[in-house]
Amino acid sequence: MPVSLRVVQVCLFLVAAIAIAGGTLQFVLGQPDTSPRLDNVHRFMAGVYFSTGVIAAWAAWTIGAQGTLVYLLALGVLLAGLGRVLSIAKVGLPKPAAVWLAYL
Repeated sequence: MPVSLRVVQVCLFLVAAIAIAGGTLQFVLGQPDTSPRLDNVHRFMAGVYFSTGVIAAWAAWTIGAQGTLVYLLALGVLLAGLGRVLSIAKVGLPKPAAVWLAYL
């Protein structure tokens, strides 16, 4: 396997681990100190986050057979990062700032 493909595979496994762990945590904890409506949306999105992790893991495992799917997953990661940037621009940087900048 070429080195560039191995790098993409490692990145996909990293995205998968983050999304599966984060989705599970958010699904279990929900949105603390909020309304039922926001908690419902939060847990729904946690399920989407978790399932994206499963898809990324599968794409990493079968990297040789993948093409467009890898680019679609990368687009999702890019849009998620842009969402964080938009949030920071609109409502400010959450505390502790260093942690949220690392997430970005």
